[in-house]
Amino acid sequence: MAEKTGTVPFVYQGETFNTWYKVVGELKPGVRPLVTLHGGPGIPHQYMLSHVELAGSPSNRAVVFYDQIGCGLSTHAPDKPAEFWSPALFMDELDNVLAHFSIAGDFDLLGHSWGGMLAAQYAAERRPAGLRHLILTSAPAAMDLWSKGTRALMEGLPSDIREVIERCEREGKTDTPEYEEATSVFYNKHVCRLSPWPEGLQAAFGEMSKDPTVYRAMVGPSEVLITGTLKGWSVVDILFNISVPTLLINGHHDETQDVGVLPFFLHIPKVRWVQFASSSHMSFHEEKDRYMSTVENFLTEV
Repeated sequence: MAEKTGTVPFVYQGETFNTWYKVVGELKPGVRPLVTLHGGPGIPHQYMLSHVELAGSPSNRAVVFYDQIGCGLSTHAPDKPAEFWSPALFMDELDNVLAHFSIAGDFDLLGHSWGGMLAAQYAAERRPAGLRHLILTSAPAAMDLWSKGTRALMEGLPSDIREVIERCEREGKTDTPEYEEATSVFYNKHVCRLSPWPEGLQAAFGEMSKDPTVYRAMVGPSEVLITGTLKGWSVVDILFNISVPTLLINGHHDETQDVGVLPFFLHIPKVRWVQFASSSHMSFHEEKDRYMSTVENFLTEV
């Protein structure tokens, strides 16, 4: 299948950045492409590449991946202040990618985790005329609801692990190997339950650890301690603006617990919610076949 990679110049606040992309399949008129948004923020596209299965036959669609600026193969900007990294920045970048490929008039959008948050805000706030289907995989509608879910999951960890996490957070020692080791117990239960983690997921997390600028600015030190600029983020009050058919996906063991997904289900008019019983945050790896058929059916039947 055809693959194309390159960069798209992106001008923001008078400065030019480069957004790296990979297109799998052929972009052509009359065949709606699927644009994917990775999570993090700051965890690049590699772990999302299982979605190449949605390219080609039977739909002949192209699938677009790209690294949001600040991570992966796109421009890094480690000296930018925390307030630079905002949903508005990344929505503008998405607009720029759509314009570059001349697909803004007809496209589907799939976002995972932070990418789903971005996709939801983009759909609700900018109401793009060309958006046809929206897929929100393991994304919360508000960060306080995400934290409510992760706090409940923390109670299920062994008490000694929980005590280490809480002590390190209390003492400001979240950059220590001790904290990293303790939080990895949470990650192996609620981020990805496969052992070992898939190669692409390991690669993406490895890239993020080399330059955690965006993640630390917007999220904080870990998935269970939100101190960054997204701490008060919510789209609950504007979800009624999303008029396109929307598919919600999460895992039974997901760090994105049902409490975070529920507002999407309650407030988006045309919505379907599918939960994967054996998955956590990476259902497209953990239950790949069912996930891909669920997404394919949604895109072709709805």
